[in-house]
Amino acid sequence: MTADLRSAADGRAGFHHVETWVFDLDNTLYPARHDLWAQIDARMKAYITDLLGITPEEAFTLQKDYYRRYGTSLRGLMLEHGIDTAAFLDHVHDVDLAGLDPSPRLAAAVEALPGRKLVYTNGSERHARNVLNKLGMGGHFAAVHDIVAAEFHPKPTEEAYLRFLRAHGVEAPRAAMFEDLARNLEVPHRLGMATVLVVPPGERIEARESWEFEGREAAYVDHVTEDLAGFLEQVAAA
Repeated sequence: MTADLRSAADGRAGFHHVETWVFDLDNTLYPARHDLWAQIDARMKAYITDLLGITPEEAFTLQKDYYRRYGTSLRGLMLEHGIDTAAFLDHVHDVDLAGLDPSPRLAAAVEALPGRKLVYTNGSERHARNVLNKLGMGGHFAAVHDIVAAEFHPKPTEEAYLRFLRAHGVEAPRAAMFEDLARNLEVPHRLGMATVLVVPPGERIEARESWEFEGREAAYVDHVTEDLAGFLEQVAAA
């Protein structure tokens, strides 16, 4: 898959109308081949193991069950166990960014987009800022909307997106959403946003949950690309 600039002429949303560009963070603004998400995953498992006094295997099963059912493992832990959200976020996002390389081409492509750029993540703002600074994109985004700003309502729930749109004064029909999970694009598409699924090149299926691949061929995915920088360069040029 390469950059895909299908337009409204074939039933796909174009970008000429877009004023606000919204990007997910993890596995979207940096490739999934970096081990950041693996680190976060491992730290969540360790946290749940200690919190509930269960085996790591049981913790991992619970973690993934909550992730699928509630949108984030954190949401499930809040509802089912009443955990300290700040302590959880501090623990799971205490990751090593040494292996994350700056991305000057992607940074330039993001900067060249006309209009406002926002990051919308189910993670924490501190984690997002650390990652953006390491990528060389710290000054490229007007705001970061994190899980705390969302009052812990995670993507893909409609409530989460409506809170995001209200918080930043975003008009959905004049915005585009970039995500690595297809299911997180269903609501944005329904609200009128152009949607782009970012699929890592050479992605290993065994590295992710099988359900995370669901919806990739759905009508709510307007565009698919494995080269985000190249895709954005073509958008800006068009």
